[in-house]
Amino acid sequence: MGRGHLAPGGLAPEDILRLEDDRVVFLDQRLLPEHEVELACHSAAEVAEAIRTLAVRGAPSIGIAAAYGYALAAAQGEDLAAAAEVLAASRPTAVNLTWALEQLREGGDDLAGRARALHREEVDRCVRMAEHALSLFEPGARALTHCNAGGLATGGYGSAVGALRRAWEQELVRHVWVGETRPLLQGSRLTAWELERIGIPHAVIADSAAASLMARGEVDCVVTGADRIAANGDTANKIGTYSLAVNARHHGIPLYVVAPSSTVDLHTPSGEAIPIEERAGAELTERFPALNPAFDVTPAELIAAIVTEQGVHREPYAESLAGARRGERARTA
Repeated sequence: MGRGHLAPGGLAPEDILRLEDDRVVFLDQRLLPEHEVELACHSAAEVAEAIRTLAVRGAPSIGIAAAYGYALAAAQGEDLAAAAEVLAASRPTAVNLTWALEQLREGGDDLAGRARALHREEVDRCVRMAEHALSLFEPGARALTHCNAGGLATGGYGSAVGALRRAWEQELVRHVWVGETRPLLQGSRLTAWELERIGIPHAVIADSAAASLMARGEVDCVVTGADRIAANGDTANKIGTYSLAVNARHHGIPLYVVAPSSTVDLHTPSGEAIPIEERAGAELTERFPALNPAFDVTPAELIAAIVTEQGVHREPYAESLAGARRGERARTA
């Protein structure tokens, strides 16, 4: 890795992704946990390819990466309309991507400065979310999480993993179950790696083991991130989240979604209108036909609470989430 191995503990934002004078640099998430390697992109198209191929992933990190790619395109004299188009097409489900591009287009002449500020703001949102989420945990809780919603996915502190980290520091969470997250294993490769670095007790489980653990009384809550939250609270997250929500409801276990207000899309009325990315079947099998949706949608009625940097939101989400976006717009105006 160009800057040496990362220090123990939480990930520094600039170690995850950063904008330099002539390039955008990512910690390549495809190679973790075995190798810590940086990937340098020298154009908006290369940044879009890094997003599409999951070198950088997680809705807030995707948004930050798109902002950096757009700022880089401006610095290099690229066609900004074309740059925005190629970046926006790289991952259709994560609304943070188009949101970040809109922020830069409205941000004045210093696009590099605005992109870096957006990165700082996303990390700040995660820290504030973690504080709000503390009220949801009982002392000694055993939490289950799915996919990766840590610093890698958010450009710094983490959304769901950030909340678990803060709760562990306050002795509210004592153990985290980590769903492996088929087919690309973001849970067992990335979340487990982050929890190990922080020092949080955890264990990786097969995705199909979650319901059994719930039935045995070994799960007290489910905590996930989100890639898009519709105006009514329906939430798109990594495929398998909906199954966890159904099983959690059956066993009387609350499911909490922790995500920044930049993930809330008030222009999407419900989960039915969320575009679901279909990825290559080769991620599942090289030989047989395959269907490989990257995300599923959890209906709002299966979500006990949604946490943003504005606070803890409960039903009716159409009212509470609208207030969250208004509050964020006022804060950043």
